[in-house]
Amino acid sequence: MTLYSRVRPLAFKLPAETAHELGKRTLRTVQSTWPTRRALSYAYQYEDPALKVDLFDTTFPNPVGVAAGFDKNAEVTHALAALGFGFVEIGTVTPYAQTGNDRPRLFRLREDRAMVNRMGFNGQGMEVVKSRLEADGTPEIPLGVNIGKMNSSSEREAIEDYRRVFDRLSPFADYVVVNVSCPNTPEEFDEGSPDHLRAIFETLEAENDADVPLLVKIGPDSPTDSVFDLVDIVQEFGLDGIVATNTTTSRDGLVSANKQEWGGLSGKPLERRSTAMIRSIAEYTDGELPIIGVGGVDSAASAYAKIRAGASLVQLYTGFVYQGPSTAKQINQGLVELLERDGFSSVEDAVGAGLE
Repeated sequence: MTLYSRVRPLAFKLPAETAHELGKRTLRTVQSTWPTRRALSYAYQYEDPALKVDLFDTTFPNPVGVAAGFDKNAEVTHALAALGFGFVEIGTVTPYAQTGNDRPRLFRLREDRAMVNRMGFNGQGMEVVKSRLEADGTPEIPLGVNIGKMNSSSEREAIEDYRRVFDRLSPFADYVVVNVSCPNTPEEFDEGSPDHLRAIFETLEAENDADVPLLVKIGPDSPTDSVFDLVDIVQEFGLDGIVATNTTTSRDGLVSANKQEWGGLSGKPLERRSTAMIRSIAEYTDGELPIIGVGGVDSAASAYAKIRAGASLVQLYTGFVYQGPSTAKQINQGLVELLERDGFSSVEDAVGAGLE
């Protein structure tokens, strides 16, 4: 029995968001000194040449990253690096601070190994995040920045929101993700409409003098034809990849009492749906468009399934909550075993191996 398995029942007695904030404060304390970060690294990092992935003009030490939403304000990036993750994506970051939706807004679905959130882009805003990255420095692993709009913004204002956050934070980023698929923000207009997407991408491409890799995050609930339309636009503008997928509004097959809470569902119930979307996109693009796979990753087997379906990298959040600090190490150790079993010399060799 691990220490986390003893602590988790106590943490789970707290409201989910309170427990999350307590966990981040703990990580913030741990990362504050070199000896404590070193101790964390010694306990939880796992290295193997087979795990390295070269993508977006940078090297990821392993393919297992932390999804946007866990560290919205770049408070614990160094601690997450010490825990053995191969990259971390902060955000969603908006131009100004906003409180998001009313509490409670984060719910555990223990029986389903899932969570529902309706956070609503709460965060401290781009200037606070920028100052923190300047003060703390970026982690020793690749850093992604997930950018979004203010909840009160009109369609026209939203485009300027993306531009402003991109302008302020892209110098710190190894890649930037445009988040137009969150189910927890006001639906003032169709964020996924082709005209709106084109306007966003035109604006950011004009701003992107440094050629920072630019990706878009998509949801799992859109019809396949709509997803392919978005992929066509992504390729039209020469964007660098897709993050698939965001949370879902579906509640099919859930048994937990909190299944009726509104918001985006993440965790194990999303695994097959997100993997199927990854496969569809990889097949549609002949594997030429990089994909970061997210949704239900909590083990080496679930990560490997997404890699074989066409994902070059994977992310998790809910799986980290349930599995604890050894999550990345366990997944990476298991991935090496699965690669060796199937005769692959690296993760890169296994990407898309399960496609027809």
